Amino acid sequence: MTDINLLEHQRIAWTPTPDVIERAQLTKFMRQVGVSTWDELYQFSIRDVEKFTEEVLKFLEIKFDLPYEKLLDTSDGIEFPKWFVRSEDTPVLKAAAFSGLTSSPRSEAHEDKSVLAPTAGLNITTMCLDRWQTDGMKDQPAVIWEGEEGEVVEKSYAQLLDWVEYCSSGLISIGVKKGDPIGIHLPMTFETVAILLGINRIGAIAVPVFSGYGVEAISSRLNAVNAKALFTCDGFSRRGKFYDAFGTAHKAVCESPSVDHVFVCVANLDFRLDRVTSDRRFVELSDLLSWGPRLIKHPPEPTSAEDPLIILYTSGTTGKPKGIAHTHASFPIKAAQDMAFGCDVGRGTRICWYTDLGWMMGPWLIYGALINGATICIYDGAPDYPTADRMWEFCARHKVEVLGISPTLVRSLAAKESEPPASAGGQFANENEREELPQSHEDAKKKPFERHDLSSLRAFGSTGEPWNPAPWWWLFEKVGNSKLPIINYSGGTEIAGGILMGNPLLPIKPCSFPAPCPGMDVDILDENGDPVGPNQVGELVIKQPWIGMARGFWQEKERYLETYWSRFKNIWVHGDWALRDHDGHWFILGRSDDTLKVAGKRVGPAEVESILVSHPAVVEAAVIGVPDETKGTAMVAFCVLRREDTPVLDAVASTAYKEEDSPRNEAHADKSVLAPLQSELKALVARDMGKPLAPSKIHFVSALPKTRNAKVMRRVLRAAYLGEDLGDLSALENPQAIEGIRHSGR
Repeated sequence: MTDINLLEHQRIAWTPTPDVIERAQLTKFMRQVGVSTWDELYQFSIRDVEKFTEEVLKFLEIKFDLPYEKLLDTSDGIEFPKWFVRSEDTPVLKAAAFSGLTSSPRSEAHEDKSVLAPTAGLNITTMCLDRWQTDGMKDQPAVIWEGEEGEVVEKSYAQLLDWVEYCSSGLISIGVKKGDPIGIHLPMTFETVAILLGINRIGAIAVPVFSGYGVEAISSRLNAVNAKALFTCDGFSRRGKFYDAFGTAHKAVCESPSVDHVFVCVANLDFRLDRVTSDRRFVELSDLLSWGPRLIKHPPEPTSAEDPLIILYTSGTTGKPKGIAHTHASFPIKAAQDMAFGCDVGRGTRICWYTDLGWMMGPWLIYGALINGATICIYDGAPDYPTADRMWEFCARHKVEVLGISPTLVRSLAAKESEPPASAGGQFANENEREELPQSHEDAKKKPFERHDLSSLRAFGSTGEPWNPAPWWWLFEKVGNSKLPIINYSGGTEIAGGILMGNPLLPIKPCSFPAPCPGMDVDILDENGDPVGPNQVGELVIKQPWIGMARGFWQEKERYLETYWSRFKNIWVHGDWALRDHDGHWFILGRSDDTLKVAGKRVGPAEVESILVSHPAVVEAAVIGVPDETKGTAMVAFCVLRREDTPVLDAVASTAYKEEDSPRNEAHADKSVLAPLQSELKALVARDMGKPLAPSKIHFVSALPKTRNAKVMRRVLRAAYLGEDLGDLSALENPQAIEGIRHSGR
C-alpha cells in the first residue's frame, strides 16, 4: 500500500447527541455489565470473551431448553471451538421433557441420530417468534413487504408464527426430517421469511441461493448439500420486466437428483403449474401450507444450539463456491448482537436492508430483527424504478428508521439527483406510472430524496465494499441533512456479521469504522505477523473466537483451515487490508488479494477509485492490475460516466453511447473526444498519489461487473479484460457488463 492513504486525514463528521446516547441499546448493555465508557466495554469484551458472550445472551434474553454447562471450550484448538457444552451423557429427550416439548413427533431416524446432546438445547425460531406471542407484541408488525409495482403486505408476529407453523407442518407431512438440507430460491418476500423459519423450526437446514442465479449456480449448490427439497416461485418483476424464476429452477432441479420436492410460490394468477411441467415433484406452495392445518400443529423440533441451521454460499475467487456452515446459536445471535449494538435496533424498530436472501445480509436481517422484536421492512424491486425516488418513497411510506444501503447504490442514486419525477417528464414517464402516486410539477424542482418525508430515519447502515468520500458525503450531508450517522459495517458470511462497525456512542469519520464490534479481538498485522502502528496498512485479523464464527466449510475442513488459519498460528486472517489512524478510527482499504504492486509500491484499488469518482463526470470506477514489462504491473481503470449535460459527455454520448445496449468504450467512440477526459483523470490521480501510480489506461464502460449486493467483481473484470478464464460467475448479477470489458481489452 502507499505510505500516504487518502482516507486517513478525514475530519469527524458526526458526533452523537446526549439524547442519542441515552436511548441507545448499547448504553443499556453497558449499564447491564457495569461499565461507563466505550473503551471499558471493549476491553471487557475481549478480555473475557466467554463472560461477554454470556452477557449478550442475557441482554437478548436467549433461553435454552437445557442450559449449557460451559459456554466456550477451546481445548481442541481455536480453529474449532466448542460452544454451549454439556456433558456427553445428557440425553436429548431430557431436554425435550425440560422444555415441555415431549409431544413433538420424533421418528426413529431422529432418535438414532440424536441419542446424546453434547450442547445445550435451542431452536432459534422460538426466540424469533414464540416469545413474542404476548399481548404487547403479538399484533406488532413483524414484516412489512412492498413490491416493485406498489403492492404492500403487512404481517404481525402472530400471523408470521401461523405461517411458519403451516409451513413446518406441511414439511413434516411429506417426510422432511431434522438435518435435511432444503434449498430456497426466492426473492425477498414475506413468504420467504416464513419459509426460512419453517425449515429451521423442524430442525432442517436452510440453503438459500441468490434469486437471480442461473441453472448451474443453483444445481451446484443443491448437489453439494444433497438437498431434499427446493422452494422457488413463478417469477418476479425487475424494472417492469418479468424474470422467469420457475424456468431456471425447473432446469436446475432436473440436474439435482437428490431433490424430491419442489414448492412453487405463485404470484401471477395466470400461472398454471400443470401447463409448465408434468413433473410430480412440483407442487404449489399454497398446497403445502394447506396440508399443515389439517394436521396437529407441531411445536418446534428440539434442536441443539450447535445443530446446523443454515448453509450460506459465498463465491470463491477461483474454483467452486464455499459453503459456510452456521448453527442455531451462531449466525442468529451474532446478527442480533450487531443489529442491536451497531444499528440501535430494539423492540418495534423498523429496519430495512436492501439485499437478497442468497447473500448473508438477507438472513442477517431476518434473524437479527426478529430476535430483537423489531419490524423487517422489505422492498423487493429496483431501488430507482420507476423513478429515482423509489427507495425514498418506500422509506417514507413505512416510516423506516434504519436503512441499509451499499456504497455502489448510493453512487447510483447520487447520479440521479437531478432526474425529475415521471409526471414532470422524468426518465420513466411512459413506463407504468402509478396513478395513485400523483406528483406535482413543483416536485420537478426537488431532488428525489427531497420529495418524501424521511423524518423517521435515524441511521443509515452500509456494508459490502469500501466507501469513497464523495458519495459518503452526499448521503450524509444531503439525504441525512448532516444529522444521521452512517453505520459502516464490515465482516462477512464466515463472520455471521461484522468485524468492524460504527455505533451510536462514537463519533464517525467519513468512510471509517470508529471501532471493532464488541467481542471481536481485532488487530492489523504486517507480513511478519507483528502489529502495525497508526496510519500503517496491514492485514485485518481476529485473535479470539466469537459466537458467530463459522463452524467450518460444509464438508471441507482442510479448505477452511487453509483459507483463514494458515498464515499465522491461531489467528484468523480475513483477507482485508486495513488501517487505523492516530485517532483510533479504522479503514478497510480493499481485499488484500486485490492489491497491486506498481513500480515497487503497493497500491489499494480503493485509493485510486476514490480519486476517480471525485471527478464530477465519474459515477463509478474500478481499478485492476495487468502485466507490464516496465513496471511489472500496470494499473488499468474502468469508469462509468454520469449522464450530464456537459460538452465532453454530450460528445461521448453522441459516439460511445449511440445505442443503449452497446458497450460504452473508446472502441465505439472517437478517441479524440475521450482523450481530454482520460488525460484529466490520469492527472487527477497523479496529483494525489504521484505520477508513477497514475493509471496507464482508462476505459469508459456502461457498467462494472457486480454481485447482487453491489460488490464489484475485480477478478472478473481483470479476467475479461485479459481474455482469461472468468472462473465462478454464479454471484455475478449483470453478465452483460463483461462484453464491454472484453471490447476495451482488444
